[in-house]
Amino acid sequence: MKPITPGLRFRIAPDFSELTPKAKPEKSLLAPLKKSGGRDAMGHRSMRHIGGGHKRMYRIIDFKRNKHGVPGVVNSIQYDPNRSARIALLFYVDGEKRYILAPNGLEVGTKVLAGSGVPPEIGNALPLGEMPLGTLIHNIEMHPGKGGILVRSAGTYAQLLGREGKYAILKMPSGESRMVLLTCMATVGVVSNPDHMNVRLGKAGRKRWLGRRPRVRGVAMNPVDHPMGGGEGRASGGHPRSRNGLYAKGLKTRKRNKYSNRLIKARRKK
Repeated sequence: MKPITPGLRFRIAPDFSELTPKAKPEKSLLAPLKKSGGRDAMGHRSMRHIGGGHKRMYRIIDFKRNKHGVPGVVNSIQYDPNRSARIALLFYVDGEKRYILAPNGLEVGTKVLAGSGVPPEIGNALPLGEMPLGTLIHNIEMHPGKGGILVRSAGTYAQLLGREGKYAILKMPSGESRMVLLTCMATVGVVSNPDHMNVRLGKAGRKRWLGRRPRVRGVAMNPVDHPMGGGEGRASGGHPRSRNGLYAKGLKTRKRNKYSNRLIKARRKK
């Protein structure tokens, strides 16, 4: 950005060049989105640093990709304020419209398909058992038919490494290798907007527009307010802890006997 104001001096923003010009949200796929302000049903603040932010409408996304065998044409690539990735509006030949997560490289006019026997091309969704080894995928189901819940944020992807019995072995974005049923669906390609990780907001007000309130560091508090507070001068605060005394870095929080341990081939890289 041209540094004509202090807020622009260090700002790094997306150029939105991949979005379809003048494309408006599909009204039939919008739903109201109510903000909680970080309060629970009693009105008590249960989550800190939440509040304000610009009003939004929720875009209903098709994570299940259960319109099998029906071709859909990409009508537009749009911005979604509720997620880091871009979304694509599909017009199906039977007249239905749906939003999907837009993979990187998906263009307006491209025909996409979902279901068994579909070619493993960008934007197509098919079972893991029918994909070639080495395929980069996203929006992966953990239980057949429940919809994709893994690998959905901007620029992420998993890789199909192999097959073992009724399971596919996937390398996740974290570096973890885990097994997922071959009957689970996934979408081919890398999630769009890979430059999201480089964004710098430039000013505190832009953070407030996103609905995030200021966060005070523990070491800047008094001892009564935080385990890392107090001390003479700028004390480091000792071992990093949370507000309620738990170690903030390095403490393992995963249950030892969790049912899915048997599905993890290799833990994520530290």
